[in-house]
Amino acid sequence: MTSDTRAKMVAGAADLMSRRGVTATSMREVVRHTGTPRGSIGHHFPRGKQQLIEDALVFAGKQVSGPLEHLVQSRGAIAGLRAFIALWRQTLEKSKFQAGCPVLAVAVEQYVNDATEKDGAPDEAAQRHLLDLADGVFADWQRIMFTALRREGVAPARARRLAALVIASTEGTVAMCRAARSAQPLDDVRQELELVLSSALAKQAEVPRA
Repeated sequence: MTSDTRAKMVAGAADLMSRRGVTATSMREVVRHTGTPRGSIGHHFPRGKQQLIEDALVFAGKQVSGPLEHLVQSRGAIAGLRAFIALWRQTLEKSKFQAGCPVLAVAVEQYVNDATEKDGAPDEAAQRHLLDLADGVFADWQRIMFTALRREGVAPARARRLAALVIASTEGTVAMCRAARSAQPLDDVRQELELVLSSALAKQAEVPRA
């Protein structure tokens, strides 16, 4: 039972969540999807499905935040925007538009654990905790864009609103792309977001008239 097995199961759970949603991401399906031993479940995830979903959420968040933060620090907010959109475009096209955002899946679905799945009984405490984790991931992505915009001189309130606009519009557009089976909506939104951010940055660069 190695850490590699655990990491494989977490990544596999995130992938399944992005394709099928949270409810369909059962422990059994994760084992089948990743080809890991069934005995790995109890060893690595003693709290069962909820723990696996929690870890998959954290994993999915870092898969975006790591490269995004590196890029905005080295190349600025516009480059960060392009990288964020490019990441989702790659996810969509690589999966033939079958995969979206696993964090969004958690945010829009009612959590049901494997033990009560047949009864369809929601686990309210787990639901609140998973929503808090999803909110934290979205907040972290927004923080990265906010910090990049502030670094380039955008006022705090405007930077906060623009960061929310970037994340919210991209997340919604990913769902549109899956439905359309086309990346065109993502390309359209990227162009408009670039115009909005460029305008905001240009205003900060203007020299006040005497």
